Amino acid sequence: MASVTPTPKKIADIKLNLLRPALTSHFAVTIPKPIGGDFDNFLKYNGVILNQGKLNLMCSEATLPGSNLATFEINDNFHGVTERHAYRRVYDDRIDLTFYVDADNYLPIRYFETWMKYIVDESRGKQTDKNAGSEDREYFYRVRYPEGTNGYTSDGLTVTKFERDYTQTLEYKFIRSFPISINSMPVSYDASSLLKCTVSMSYIRYVLIQGSNKAEPQSTTKSTGDPSSPNFTATPQQLAQINTQAFNSNIDLSSVTGNITPGGVPFNSAGASQIDFATAANLNLF
Repeated sequence: MASVTPTPKKIADIKLNLLRPALTSHFAVTIPKPIGGDFDNFLKYNGVILNQGKLNLMCSEATLPGSNLATFEINDNFHGVTERHAYRRVYDDRIDLTFYVDADNYLPIRYFETWMKYIVDESRGKQTDKNAGSEDREYFYRVRYPEGTNGYTSDGLTVTKFERDYTQTLEYKFIRSFPISINSMPVSYDASSLLKCTVSMSYIRYVLIQGSNKAEPQSTTKSTGDPSSPNFTATPQQLAQINTQAFNSNIDLSSVTGNITPGGVPFNSAGASQIDFATAANLNLF
């Protein structure tokens, strides 16, 4: 393979390739229900009214999952060389989801507590031909089987990463997921803050579903006329060209007049070298 020879890069090239990073605040989570056919009745029995869309929206923090390859060492094939061969893909054992808790119904807490109660077939009151109520001294539980008509796992948990222009998506679909723990939530008489509920979901593996890989979106902004006009609005391509010239000390910009305002950000030839690329990226100028 030929070595790469370092070459100077233009500002326009840097903007085109580096000033459109993925942002962590654009994602969506779909919270599933277990496959058990009697789960809806179990929710009603425990006084939980499920609003699926509201519960999905309440997820304020999620984790894109990771995995690694398990390997074994081979030391005898070549003198002084240790080889590693992969034999298994190992997935993270859980995914953590954090929810805002609403003051109306404490929906995230009620829902996941009920799901975990469903797993161990727990009921506050005595159930006919089943275990005693959870408040009874003689209480015991019998855990459901994970699969089948009354199973407690689900294949519907998804985490979707997208961007603000909705042209790219990555969807992580989790297989056989169920809540394995609910973190404790401290409350105190100190200054109030938002109550959050963090739930850890177990799963056996995930599937990465890659969305469309569309071409870079082209700006629909059109120039309003002559660049020397005070009302001129530059497109991202024009802005890149202007900045390329501005950073080239061999080009005289004294002939450029007027304020150029791409996307509403003040910009002029005198202050070209002071442009804030981070601010421009956050305003989706490129």
